[in-house]
Amino acid sequence: MSPQIPYGRQTIDDSDVQAVVEALRSDWLTQGPRIAEFETALAGRCGAAHAVVLANGTAALQASYFAADLKPGDEFITSPITFAATATAGLWQGARPVFADVDPETGNLDPDACRKLITPQTRAIVPVDYAGRPADLDAFRRLAKEHGLSLIEDACHALGASYHGRAVGSLSDMTVFSFHPVKSITTGEGGAVLTNDPALRDRIVEFRQHGIRRGEDWLYSVESQGLNYRLTDLQAALGLSQLRRLDRFLARRREIARRYDEAFRGWPELDSPAGGLESSAWHLYFIRLRAGGRREVFQALRRSGIGVQVHYIPVYWHPLYERLGYRKGLCPRAEDFYERIISLPIYPTLTDPQQETVISTLRGILDQRHAPSHTS
Repeated sequence: MSPQIPYGRQTIDDSDVQAVVEALRSDWLTQGPRIAEFETALAGRCGAAHAVVLANGTAALQASYFAADLKPGDEFITSPITFAATATAGLWQGARPVFADVDPETGNLDPDACRKLITPQTRAIVPVDYAGRPADLDAFRRLAKEHGLSLIEDACHALGASYHGRAVGSLSDMTVFSFHPVKSITTGEGGAVLTNDPALRDRIVEFRQHGIRRGEDWLYSVESQGLNYRLTDLQAALGLSQLRRLDRFLARRREIARRYDEAFRGWPELDSPAGGLESSAWHLYFIRLRAGGRREVFQALRRSGIGVQVHYIPVYWHPLYERLGYRKGLCPRAEDFYERIISLPIYPTLTDPQQETVISTLRGILDQRHAPSHTS
């Protein structure tokens, strides 16, 4: 049975439905004029020169690694606190992910930990804007420039976020977004890569359409081992409609985050996210329990109809990575972070009474844990 209050969900209204219906009645179902329109609008919203939309966020990550020319024998440094696609998309290029530890407060990749892992094989740094809060991009840009590395920002959580007043999407060599239903906007499935480099843009376009370059008339040539990672015009129509309401979605997410911050202030059992209220896109609102017992609290919330989640199991804990030689203990701060976090519901249509239910239910569960037990 689905939880009564999910941790995240899409926000669809009549304007979205109308946009998709109009696309259905047009001459284009796959890649038509709405693709370019969506890409132009997205790049403009983020202050980037180019946007290329793809089938999903994982495809966008893989296309970025392709464009950065990652290949067997190369390494890229990333965070273990992310969805596995950040790392696995690189495995498809034959490169090896190297996991650096995270900031214990934000869950974002630590630049100093990253610096210590750079080797002659390193080709890229891939910070993740965890929960919607931008990583320390100034530090990573300096690090990438110093060592001649590509900076690929996994901003799948962070469309609409800003860093020192600048929109995420224009600050790294390539920035990757996701349009999964729980993200800032949705196209069902979908993703994008933003860049200011026209050569990178051309490489990504080539990759998403079978490695093809178009010539005159009927001529085309397959130049590389690309894939069919194209978004459809139907999805682009939905994305355009959603993008027009991005600011409204962000405002509501920030309002919810502020209410959580105010409610949890002074609670001795947990830590809430520190700062970032106006700069984060608030894809997630996570709490960190101070005294353990995460599973007990998680299960009690689920039994009460609160659809909490945990983001994320450290990537290298998964069996695939164990078989590749990774072992637990690699990133102690990330593992401690994972052991204590719970993601609470946050999405634009979460109502104030629903949020009050989340807060009061959590308060009741924590009080019960500390209540003295009585025996007859």
